[in-house]
Amino acid sequence: MTSALAPSSADDPLAYRPVALVDLLDRVLATGVVISGDLTLAIADVDLVRISLRALVASVGALAPPEDAG
Repeated sequence: MTSALAPSSADDPLAYRPVALVDLLDRVLATGVVISGDLTLAIADVDLVRISLRALVASVGALAPPEDAG
């Protein structure tokens, strides 16, 4: 399965190209990604609850410090 992202122009060197889902997942786990968001529960324009969410998605190898070889 591939996900094709439409390029903005054919001459753009940074244009998007098709990327396999497995390759994308491998790249995300190798480097890590931070997902953040805010959720506000309000009634009649009165904020009742506000929640800030942050998650780090990465493999253990990407987060562990490199071991000394020697």
